[in-house]
Amino acid sequence: MRLTDSTQLPLTSFGHEPFWLTIAKALFVFVLLVVLTLFTIVFERKVVSWMQQRTGPNRVGPRGYLQSLADGLKLALKEEIIPALADKPVYILAPVVSAVPAFLAFSVIPFGPKVNVGGHETALQLTDMPIGVLFILACSSVGVFGIVLAGWSSGSTYPLLGALRSAAQVISYEVAMGLSFVAVFLYAGSLSTSEIVAAQHDRWFIITLPISFLIYAVAMVGETNRAPFDLPEAESELVGGFHTEYTSLKFAMFFLAEYINVITVSALATTMFLGGWRPPPFLSRVEFLSTGYFPIVWFLLKVVGFIFFFIWLRGTLPRLRYDQFMKLGWKVLIPVSLVWILLVAAIRTLTNQVPSSRDRFTYIALFMAVVFAVFLVWPQKKAPTEEEVEAESALVPVEQGGFPLPPLDLVVPPMPRSLQLTPTSPPNSEEAPRG
Repeated sequence: MRLTDSTQLPLTSFGHEPFWLTIAKALFVFVLLVVLTLFTIVFERKVVSWMQQRTGPNRVGPRGYLQSLADGLKLALKEEIIPALADKPVYILAPVVSAVPAFLAFSVIPFGPKVNVGGHETALQLTDMPIGVLFILACSSVGVFGIVLAGWSSGSTYPLLGALRSAAQVISYEVAMGLSFVAVFLYAGSLSTSEIVAAQHDRWFIITLPISFLIYAVAMVGETNRAPFDLPEAESELVGGFHTEYTSLKFAMFFLAEYINVITVSALATTMFLGGWRPPPFLSRVEFLSTGYFPIVWFLLKVVGFIFFFIWLRGTLPRLRYDQFMKLGWKVLIPVSLVWILLVAAIRTLTNQVPSSRDRFTYIALFMAVVFAVFLVWPQKKAPTEEEVEAESALVPVEQGGFPLPPLDLVVPPMPRSLQLTPTSPPNSEEAPRG
């Protein structure tokens, strides 16, 4: 393994720590996620109220900052209602399946350099593995099973439709998310999160791989079912979506899983593209800012910046139609990701195998000339003529394969006389049954 400085521990050091130290780090990660969830809920309500020029939460605690804690306690103490048609074992298991992977995904996120705790040198990271990023993607894939099971086990139509939407959404945007990481793997030479952070000690990957960052920024919003991609919970169409039939603590677990997923994808974006816990490159030479416990501040600031990005989208953009949403994922993000991976792989190959800058420029110019020639030769679609437009606009009878259309001269028939009411005669004044 390559080590860039003394702040990084080798990958083989994970798993060989004292048991009490592992428990302490696991407890710290759990508390950090819960506190960040409470903060994110209040932060979202405050920011959206500021954007919409209205009053946000201001009653519970100083300036309303304890509102999310009060909401969590209220949800936990509310009466629990289970639908009569629900499949109870699956109905109870679904929130657990959705919440547990959300916590597990954060276990491989590095939030600080190595430190000394009780005479033991340890990294501020619960664990790491050679395929750490794939572990995060696997946890996000398992989490969607909780959503699908919740919709299916509720015994209702709208939750089932929301669950099916969520499954299609996660599959679509997880492909684009995985492809956005390939270029990072090529530059870092590893799938380990700690080694990816170490590879950004001189330059963050957001500067080296801006297209990958933009693709991931869009994919992470679709992956977490957040506005404007909150199709599984479209209130105007599906009431509350997959968790419509859930109440009390089970609904709170779905709510908790959603916000923890937002925090996890924000932390993953920080790790993959913003140098993780590392300070900006122009401050990296200051030892105090890049060693010890202070780098946790850099990590949290970057994560809060991404959380603000989520809230900004929710407060400004309208919800997409489902066909627009799928078109963006399959016809834009995935093709662009594949072309970008091809370009990054070609540039990396030229950089590693062609030492001369002049030869590299020649190869790149030759490639651009070939691409330009292909675009010139590629047949262009001709504009339709007036006859073709008229033919397409003409109505085709249903017998010939056309669509059934209502008559254009439809007239609403008058209301029957028996249903008309007059001011002088109250309804059912004479016809009311007697006796």
